[in-house]
Amino acid sequence: DFCIRASLETHRFLFCRLRVESKTKDSVTLSWSSGQYQVRVWHFPFRLEVLCDQEVIVTFNSKDKLWFESLQNKPSYLSTLFLFFPGPSSLGADFCLHGFQHVYGLPQHADRLRLRDTSDGEPYRLYNLDVFAADLYCRLGLYGSVPLIVAHKPDRTVGVFWLNASDTFINIQYSPSDLQGGETPPVKKRRLRRQTDVHWLSESGVIDCMILLGPAPRQLFKQYAQLTGYQAMPPLFSLGYHQCRWNYNDEADVKAVDAGFDRHKIPYDVIWLDIEHTDGKRYFTWDPALFPKPVALQQHLEKKKRKMVVISDPHIKVDPDWPLYREARDGGHFVKDREGQIFQGTCWPGESSYLDFSCPETRGSTPSLFVWNDMNEPSVFNGPEQTMPKDAVHHGGWEHRELHNLYGFYQHMATADGLTSRSGGTERPFVLTRSFFAGSQRLGAIWTGDNVATWEYLKISLPMVLTLNLTGIAFCGADVGGFVKDPDPELLVRWYQAGALLPFFRGHSANDTKRREPWLFGEEVTAAIRTAIQFIIRANLHKNVKHSLSCRPLWVEFPEEESAFTEDNQYMIGGALLACPVTEQGAQTVKVLLPGSDEVKAFITVTVYEYGTLKISFCHRFGTTSALQRRTKEERASADGELYLDDGHSFEYRDKKAFSLRRFSMASGRLLCRSASEEGRFDCDTVVQSVSIMGVKSKPTTVNVHVPGEDVHEMSTFNSYRKKFECFKGRFVSFTAHRIIIHDETEQITM
Repeated sequence: DFCIRASLETHRFLFCRLRVESKTKDSVTLSWSSGQYQVRVWHFPFRLEVLCDQEVIVTFNSKDKLWFESLQNKPSYLSTLFLFFPGPSSLGADFCLHGFQHVYGLPQHADRLRLRDTSDGEPYRLYNLDVFAADLYCRLGLYGSVPLIVAHKPDRTVGVFWLNASDTFINIQYSPSDLQGGETPPVKKRRLRRQTDVHWLSESGVIDCMILLGPAPRQLFKQYAQLTGYQAMPPLFSLGYHQCRWNYNDEADVKAVDAGFDRHKIPYDVIWLDIEHTDGKRYFTWDPALFPKPVALQQHLEKKKRKMVVISDPHIKVDPDWPLYREARDGGHFVKDREGQIFQGTCWPGESSYLDFSCPETRGSTPSLFVWNDMNEPSVFNGPEQTMPKDAVHHGGWEHRELHNLYGFYQHMATADGLTSRSGGTERPFVLTRSFFAGSQRLGAIWTGDNVATWEYLKISLPMVLTLNLTGIAFCGADVGGFVKDPDPELLVRWYQAGALLPFFRGHSANDTKRREPWLFGEEVTAAIRTAIQFIIRANLHKNVKHSLSCRPLWVEFPEEESAFTEDNQYMIGGALLACPVTEQGAQTVKVLLPGSDEVKAFITVTVYEYGTLKISFCHRFGTTSALQRRTKEERASADGELYLDDGHSFEYRDKKAFSLRRFSMASGRLLCRSASEEGRFDCDTVVQSVSIMGVKSKPTTVNVHVPGEDVHEMSTFNSYRKKFECFKGRFVSFTAHRIIIHDETEQITM
């Protein structure tokens, strides 16, 4: 099954009817749309060439590595290893990406953003595994898998989506080779045409691959989203800061932590409970001694508009006296072993059986409780590679080897569906998962797994999150501070600074580490963390309907600048803000790449930690130098942005179009506010507390705020040191008609 998705003139992305353009004795050429795109099919050896404007972009089976071996007879020497396997199988194919020297994707690996050449013998592996404190820059499998490769060059972006959930290896070879110590002289390298060869090899399944033709990055992301789904709109609370630990001891401990945030004036939205809150590791239960009143505890948090998340792993304690175990056993909801008996493995509760979420009947709490899916690769402590044997049997007779990388996806789906059903389909669920696959973005959030409190892990978290964004998973993040070991104050603050800029923001730590609440490190650190949390930036997650990335690698925003193609530590938040978190110990300055050679930029430095000289810096795009040259000597700035609001918790934004999306554009001293969506309508009572204008050189003469039905208000402050002007304590609703008029000695600015 082979298909191509391309951008048509109508900017819609469809499966297209192909027509014959030409035939020879060796090939046939097909085209679609206006004929800009073509597919040339060569008969012997078989291969497919995808062309745009007569130029070959992608070749399928370019090195004649197409292979499929379906359920061959078992060699006798394997009989004791694979007793009931129908037989060994494998399949593979290769692609040549012509003109490309930079490819990305294939999460999850703790590695650089740009995928490395694997000619040294170690391919990338996609096989979901519970890897505690994984080795960095390793190509072996981690917790999740997305079999998507994205290739980019200055004038085009293409993708290859290999839809297969079995154990998969991917070899990548760049030509000319970029391996260090290569024998090709630089002169000869320049004469060779650039290309990247990608070879996929999977253990089982079928060849089901899709080529995404872009040609622009955003068009490719839309094509992929139409195949696998858009990022789910999260409930508003989940965009805030989450506090977690393995484990908070009891109800008193939870209330003490909650009160500590209030006492130190640190905002947070969610507190989490790990496995110790359960009764003997029986999920969906509460330890009656430690958490005797869980509903009252949730209500205590709900009064402060805070939520609770509890963990739910896929393994179920083997306990015939536990009603949930008996129900799953008697209903046939467990994975079977190769002999047809209920599979049993070892995990946190001891002897456990594993729910078969591939069965629809298996995917079948209190209103303010949300869920965290962990250990769902699945993790089996006594299994091969600490996971489920490949000959375990799922619903419908499917062997585990066929769908291993989908196991966590199905649990994520079951949990999200269950939380949605709890409200009768009206409330958005929130489910965090460790294991994932292509399409997991439809279901909730993802984090990068069990990391370590070191500077190296902080640094690697950035390309890991950017890679997830490139493969459609926008709501993601890494455990702040590191799950394992104890961070020093500088590392902890730097991690909070970085985490505040990522979509999912959670502090988490293991049970053998020191307590890590933000106020335990001294007032300087507490103040720095407080400021970092208050500085949370969330870039347009409402654009799930627009296939937008919440965190964008620089090359997505600046596709023609090759200097940005390998940048790991910088990224774009939205289309205007460039972030560069500090990831080096003791750093006093950071070197920042500023792409956009014809653009005007300004640095915004925000002091978030006065522990020495630690700061975090941003760069804001204002416009182009050509526009600047047309301006008069009187400096004028321009800016634009969007504001999205809905009720923050329900599906009414989707079902009833109950949302408001406004676009703000400021130019020539005038701020215009207009609707950015014709279909959305939302009655909002959100009050604007302040309007801040950065880069003001002198205090304005007068400021008037006009609100319908009220008198004119004059209220403002001016900070000459920060060049910040603020209109404050407004009483107008954000989407009502209003004007702010600012006068200085030379002009009037109307907003």
